[in-house]
Amino acid sequence: MQIAIIFLSLFILEVLYFKVADYFNIIDKPSERGSSKFITLRGGGIIFYISALIWFIFYGREYWLFFTGLSIVSILSFVDDIHSLSARLRLPLQFIGMLLLLSQLILGNNSIIDINSSGFFTIVLILVLGLVICTGAMNVFNFMDGINGITGGYSLIVLSAILFILDRETLLGQSSEVETIVSLLKIVLSAALVFCFFNFRSRAKCFAGDVGSVSIAFIILFTLGYIVINTGDLSWLSFLVVYGVDGCLTILHRIMLHENISQPHRKHLFQIMANELKIPHVIVSLVYMAVQLLCCIWYIIYPGYLTLLFQIIILSIIYILFMRKFFKLHQR
Repeated sequence: MQIAIIFLSLFILEVLYFKVADYFNIIDKPSERGSSKFITLRGGGIIFYISALIWFIFYGREYWLFFTGLSIVSILSFVDDIHSLSARLRLPLQFIGMLLLLSQLILGNNSIIDINSSGFFTIVLILVLGLVICTGAMNVFNFMDGINGITGGYSLIVLSAILFILDRETLLGQSSEVETIVSLLKIVLSAALVFCFFNFRSRAKCFAGDVGSVSIAFIILFTLGYIVINTGDLSWLSFLVVYGVDGCLTILHRIMLHENISQPHRKHLFQIMANELKIPHVIVSLVYMAVQLLCCIWYIIYPGYLTLLFQIIILSIIYILFMRKFFKLHQR
């Protein structure tokens, strides 16, 4: 019943945001580097942050480090949606937000990292590696937000998989901490459904904007990071392997082409599918959702690094073969 009320509230709040965005002209215009052909409201993904705010007020006040970090990156991204900001400003603030997220995870009750017994340099190393990996992953998530349905749909799959894992008593038990994270997942999943209602269509009512892609990435990294840091197993990154392979190989491809990787482009595999092959956005998004769902199921049945390695190899081969066949269409 509570989730139903929250879902309805989020739906109403999203509609109210559309009024605000329309009044202040927060829109996304078609461009050569975009995949949309219509003027569309931008920033509809703010509903992800709003859902986390509701969770924080009613369930997760002790997670103030995480929520403060989320607020920093979300507000920063929303401002960037309205007025483009310099990377010199964005990146340091993203690092601060991610540092707060990692601090929340390390200080958690179930964390396998004992800050009292672990050496200073060990903690610093974990933080540095975590900052680089998580900030990079968050930006890859942002880069992948390019067609209707992909951010909302992909997030539904990943969040549902994480919820499935945390709901099983066999992994981390049923502590109050786990229950609180589960409540976050359920509320954010409600927000993802609301967003998909307006975005998962051939002509979207709204786009996620940076505020949407960055905030949902931050939330996913926190909840998935909770599993990783409490099991000491990085192979759980299988839950993000589709985005990871496409994002990382596209960056590598652009470096090989001597391009500025910070500039917008249309070279992701999903963009080639949507723009050059003219496959409908919704179909492309469904393909990405289906592949990630299969990877999640595969990992749940056969967990471990070997599964993650096989997934990376298979997806990389698919990416390379696809680009060898179809990238020439993009160059015309």
